[in-house]
Amino acid sequence: MPKRVLYGVANYEEIVRKNGYFVDKTPYIARLEAVENPVFLRPRRFGKSLLCRMLECYYNIGQRDQFAELFGHTWIGQHPTPLHNSCMTVALDFSVVEPSATIAQIEHDFKRHCNYALDLLRVRYPTLLGDPSTGSGQALPPVDLKDTVAANLAGVCQFIGSRRLPPLYVIIDEYDNFANQLITGHRDQLYRELTRDDSFLKTFFKALKEGRKTGAIANVFITGVLPITMDDLASGFNIARFITLEPGFEAMLGFTQAEVDALLDEIYRDYEMDPATRREVDALIRNHYNGYHFVNPNGEPLYNSTILMFFLDYFTRYREIPEFLTDLNLRTDLSWVRRITGSNPAYTEAFVDQLTTTNR
Repeated sequence: MPKRVLYGVANYEEIVRKNGYFVDKTPYIARLEAVENPVFLRPRRFGKSLLCRMLECYYNIGQRDQFAELFGHTWIGQHPTPLHNSCMTVALDFSVVEPSATIAQIEHDFKRHCNYALDLLRVRYPTLLGDPSTGSGQALPPVDLKDTVAANLAGVCQFIGSRRLPPLYVIIDEYDNFANQLITGHRDQLYRELTRDDSFLKTFFKALKEGRKTGAIANVFITGVLPITMDDLASGFNIARFITLEPGFEAMLGFTQAEVDALLDEIYRDYEMDPATRREVDALIRNHYNGYHFVNPNGEPLYNSTILMFFLDYFTRYREIPEFLTDLNLRTDLSWVRRITGSNPAYTEAFVDQLTTTNR
């Protein structure tokens, strides 16, 4: 059977096991490993969550036996780094934190998500962190779900360091999601409370920084959309290195023209598509999905990989071009335009139209 076009799937294992088409970005894992505390920002729906899951699979010591299955077909599978499958991983997704009406409610949601992930370590790594049912006193104590995330993270790091266990690899997806919603909602007072020196968010990042200093945390990888929140947390995590605008990482997410050409070659062959349609398809997708520049405005543009896979999913299933070329879930969030430009809400769409058509 031909491979499948899996649109909207952010689970790396699912793509591998369902024989999904996959553009190999694993050479960037080796590049990332040379960077301390990388922060990589990209627009919504640009494949950040899939990258996070791929990193989790690669570094997770609990998935060591699956390395050949998950990465054997990739570049990194043929050129593994020394740190592969050598860490306990903690993956956090701040998009699940609700921007509630009060800072206490936001912190409650934040603690529920992060403390559960920390407590789950005892289940995921029972051999390393001990079996609490033995009562031997050597196991990692249960996480106090009502305590601050910073305190619980510090306790886990202290346990790991005192026993010289494999370190944590911390992955934070959508780090600025709920903070951005406060900004676009003009809830500035809540945002200031969120980023002040004694806030739960800033003390959490301070705990991450301390864990990196002691070695209990091997590295921290952070993704999101904008640098605003990280800038405002400044002293809390001033060890972060922004690689968003570094040329060496520009194509880590998004597809180059060569990658798209190779992907289409494979799809046309597997699905026995009519070669006569190829020129039209090439022109169409280049016009609608290509053109992202993040570092060099005169360099090679990138395709939005998520939107392209939306097109290819429909095209392979129905063998025709979809009527709507963009998933409605990916429409531009005009609230950001209003916030950044201060434009009158009644004229925001006209503002965007003019900017799009005249570049002014």
